[in-house]
Amino acid sequence: MRREEKVGDRLSSLLDSVRCSNLLIAAELRPPRAELELADGLDAWIDTYHAIRGLTRRGTSVFVTDSAVGSAEEDNLRHLVTNLGTDAPRSGVIPFLTTKHPIDYCLSYADRAWQQGFSTLVVLGGDKRVGAPRCVEHAWQLRQAVRRRNADLILGGWANPAADPERQVSYLLDPQVTAEFYLTQIVSHHAMAPVDRFLDERERRGLTMPALFGVFFYRSAHPKTLATLQNFLPVPAAELTREFTAGAAAEEVCARTIRALMERGVRHVYISNLPIDRAPQVLGRIAQLVNE
Repeated sequence: MRREEKVGDRLSSLLDSVRCSNLLIAAELRPPRAELELADGLDAWIDTYHAIRGLTRRGTSVFVTDSAVGSAEEDNLRHLVTNLGTDAPRSGVIPFLTTKHPIDYCLSYADRAWQQGFSTLVVLGGDKRVGAPRCVEHAWQLRQAVRRRNADLILGGWANPAADPERQVSYLLDPQVTAEFYLTQIVSHHAMAPVDRFLDERERRGLTMPALFGVFFYRSAHPKTLATLQNFLPVPAAELTREFTAGAAAEEVCARTIRALMERGVRHVYISNLPIDRAPQVLGRIAQLVNE
């Protein structure tokens, strides 16, 4: 079995990294949409495969999403197994699993992930407003079900700094959370007050679970694109428009958010919306700007 090749690999490189204080910049990629024609879908997966391989070879952890915002996407795990082969370390690739599937599919998915050498999963609820209904009310219920079947899978959770900080921290401190780390909703240097409140509450309550804060790679300030994004995450549209109009490059806008987080003691982030065909190069440029 594939899992036998991974005996002793109890901690993923991601979890090892987020337990340290060094800067970690991970990537989040979306698999191709399920409705693509066969040829277009194959081309899209080839591009995704090259991006994942390029990023992981540089030591970058890669999250691969799962229909979290209601858009039907290809089965990310099936394609990862088929296309990656041994070209990318499985410990550096972290699939998302949302509750927006039948429960039997979710549990089978977690089993397949472990058997194929993926030691870490991020399990989250997914947007209730769009797409398929959730199979359970809360993501922690699915994480508990997964944990009962496999005690060795490393599980990630979710938090939203823009929501009520007391409630968000309480969720993460609850013994039922069943997670070793968590990701956050996208944040921006244009709206750091909610982040400050969340960080203050986290410190006050003694929450020490490792976190990766979400940063979005805005490629432009196109009004239609920003309006669409507003349906899924807080977007400081006016501020971004002024920033791009003033001549800022997309990489610099992204780097500014990371630097703002670092000023507040945050050392671990993931970048969403990287261009698939240039993901390693763009992430490398962002990292360079962060360190300048």
